This record gives sequence, C-alpha cells and structure tokens, in this order.
Amino acid sequence: MHGIGQRRPRCMFGDLVVAACLVASMLGTAQAQAPGLGASVELVDPKVFRVCADPRNLPFSDQAGEGFENKLAQLFAAKLGKSVSYTYFPQIVGFYRNTLNAFRCDVVMGVPSGSDLVQTTIPYYHTIYELVVRPNTGLDEVETLADPRLREKRIGIVAGTPPATIMAEAGLMAKAKPYPLMIDTRHDSSTKEMIDDLLAGRIDAAILWGPIAGYYIEHAGTPLKAIPLAKDQGEVPMDFRIAMGVRRSDQEWRRTLNRLIKENQEAINTILLSYSVPLLDDEGKLIKP
Repeated sequence: MHGIGQRRPRCMFGDLVVAACLVASMLGTAQAQAPGLGASVELVDPKVFRVCADPRNLPFSDQAGEGFENKLAQLFAAKLGKSVSYTYFPQIVGFYRNTLNAFRCDVVMGVPSGSDLVQTTIPYYHTIYELVVRPNTGLDEVETLADPRLREKRIGIVAGTPPATIMAEAGLMAKAKPYPLMIDTRHDSSTKEMIDDLLAGRIDAAILWGPIAGYYIEHAGTPLKAIPLAKDQGEVPMDFRIAMGVRRSDQEWRRTLNRLIKENQEAINTILLSYSVPLLDDEGKLIKP
C-alpha cells in the first residue's frame, strides 16, 4: 500500500474489473456454490472470520500477523466468537477478483470509504498524508506544500497519489523524485526505498500516506518528523476515511461489521495509535494518543 485516492488502477485496493464483470463473477460463483439459491444468498462463513490481505505490506498486514489490520481482524473475530483465517494475495491488479469476489474470504480490512470496487462498511478510521523530514534541516516548521522553503528541495513522492497533484500546482515537481505506485509488495517497497533515500540525504523530504509514515518513523532508527498536510486541503483531498470491504451481496454481513465498528471504536483507535497511525476526529483534528 503506497497511497490513497488515485484516479487510476491502484496497487493496493483494486483491479480493472468493470461493474458488469464484477456482478457476473459474483453471480456465477454464488450459483456454483449454492445452486438454486440465487445470487442474493450470503456465503459468509459462520465460524471463521475469513480475511483477504497482502502478505507483505506492513504496517497494514503480513503473513506473520504483525500488521494493524491483522490485529483488528483478531479483535473482530473475538467479538464474533470466530477464529481467523487468511487468504494472502498481493494487492496488485486482480486483487479483488482473485480473493473477495472469488469467495476465498469474506472481508478486506482496509478499503477507502465509498470505493466503487466493493461494498464498504462505515469508516473505522480517518487519516491523512504527511510530509516526513529530518530534524534540524530547516524544514521542521513547514506545514504546507506551498511553503517557499520547499521550492528548491528534492521531495520523494509516490507517483499518481493526491499530493503529486498539489506538488505540481506548487511548482515542486522539477526536482521531485517519483517512486512507482503499482508494485508487487512481495518483491519491492517504494516506501522503504523513499525512507532510505531520506535517511541517506538523497532526498530532502518524503510525502507518505500517514499510516506508512508513522510506521517507518517508528522503525527508522534515526529521528524523523512527520507533518500532517492538513493545510493543503482543497479540490484534491489529502485525508481519507478507511472502511472494510465486503461483497455487494452481503448486506447482513455489512450490518454486522458496522455494528462492531460502532461498538469498538475506542479499541480500534487504541490499536491504530499503537502503530503511530495519525488519526483525525470528525472535525479533522488529530487525535492524541
């Protein structure tokens, strides 16, 4: 996962399946597994909380169960009296087609609220892009990408993410270093490469999705500072609400997850804050740990 809000196929949340193909796939699979019952039947496992996730995408998920989405899945499973099982698949083109919509699981933990690729629950967290800098480099007090102190700086940016548009408007792309958006996380990590470049002085600042920024700062071994880009809000949003994704046919399952989110928001926030995820409240203000 490297960014949120792109207007293009994204490595972390989607594929190129159009709505008609998606519905056809769901109907075909439902009928194959439950002949004669129709496509409206919910094929959610009653005893197992079945999750589809990326196998190597910390801080979100990994096969060792060390991501915060792994911890949230454990929380929800416990509340439902279920065990947890995973289908791991890299979040590249075809992710939903090969996982959730192939009935290999019943939920994807982290999906932008309102995604048109799946049905989403109510959001369970709200976060923002951040500017990451080294302390004492003259950029500590920067709060917006329009700050003149960034004008001649080398800034790392994941191509195709919302901050790239704002950087272009601010005239910051000439010296920017772009990092690829669509990668296979089993083999590459644009965000790790960006942080390594920042620590080595090959770039002067990095713009990262908040949960990723918090995680890498926590594990950098060298002091870094993250600055939420709340003052850059405009036509291009920098903050997004994150929900869970389920199949469009699973209406009762969605209602169950919505109830769990409402009843356990404090516990959800505690897990997220323990991973240094910058959380925003309903007014867009940072929630303090």
